[in-house]
Amino acid sequence: MKKLLALLVSAVMVCSLAACGSTQTADTSAPAETTEAAEPAAETTADAAAEEATDDVSYTIGICQLVQHEALDAATQGFKDALTEEFGDKVTFDEQNAQGDSNTCSTIVNSFVSNGVDLILANATPALQAAAAGTNEIPILGTSVTEYGVALEISDFNGTVGGNISGTSDLAPLDGQADMLAELFPDAKKVGLLYCSAEANSQYQVDTIKKFLEEKGYTCEYYAFSDSNDLSSVVTTAANDMDVIYVPTDNTAASNTEIISNICTPAGVPVVAGEEGICAGCGVATLSISYYDLGVATGKMAAKVLNGGDISTMPIEYAPQFTKKYNPTLCEALGIEVPSDYEAIAQ
Repeated sequence: MKKLLALLVSAVMVCSLAACGSTQTADTSAPAETTEAAEPAAETTADAAAEEATDDVSYTIGICQLVQHEALDAATQGFKDALTEEFGDKVTFDEQNAQGDSNTCSTIVNSFVSNGVDLILANATPALQAAAAGTNEIPILGTSVTEYGVALEISDFNGTVGGNISGTSDLAPLDGQADMLAELFPDAKKVGLLYCSAEANSQYQVDTIKKFLEEKGYTCEYYAFSDSNDLSSVVTTAANDMDVIYVPTDNTAASNTEIISNICTPAGVPVVAGEEGICAGCGVATLSISYYDLGVATGKMAAKVLNGGDISTMPIEYAPQFTKKYNPTLCEALGIEVPSDYEAIAQ
């Protein structure tokens, strides 16, 4: 009897241990299977969220253009085309024109800052100056700006502005322009330098080319006008006194080429221009850049900034090439023959 009871107790204990072992195995294996199944789902959800966030990104670009004329218009269009190619309908433009008034540039920039645009394009020197004064946080790219050190009063400018500003320069080689003037008018003695005194970069250009022209034996005189109101009288004086007139890349002159042409052409005084738009309106020749290509280059810089690039380290970029161009209509009217390597400006 005692042996029988002992066998029964042993059997019960073995069954109990087996049951406990089965329970522990089930408890530990089930959560492991659940975790393995959940991880891929979590990863898929995160990827989808990231993709959706990328799709939702959009940018608003504020464009402040000083004045409407062919060169600045082309730069703005090139800028917009480059960004549209990069971002499609995810980029929108708030494009505003200051109608030649630097104070209006400041008003426009202040509106961009209030609206929290993602980037500002400042087209021309006064627009850049207004943008620089208006914000040190929103990225600013300039274009159609000749010399950034002069425009922003940086005495030790080394090619990179730093901070929240960079951009492209429309400076054509001024020594090359002096060479071109000498090539076309070797017998001239006096060159009038016609420019707007309110534009710092115009002053820089005429000061620089004056040195190159004087090295070639020309006598140079400054003819500065403050705005379009006194342009006619200043041009008349220059046309009466000078053999040739040089007009730098100057926004006020570019907006008033008809006035210049109506005085200089009847007087038989040729105008050599700093850029193609001015030359098409009143000049006979220019060493030209493509402002559309300059705008495209600026747009590509903007794309880098919006994609996370550091604008503070971006150096100022320059036009990749320059072309000798002439105005067939005015050259014919003044009896000027140009060398074969000059390209005619489309009329």
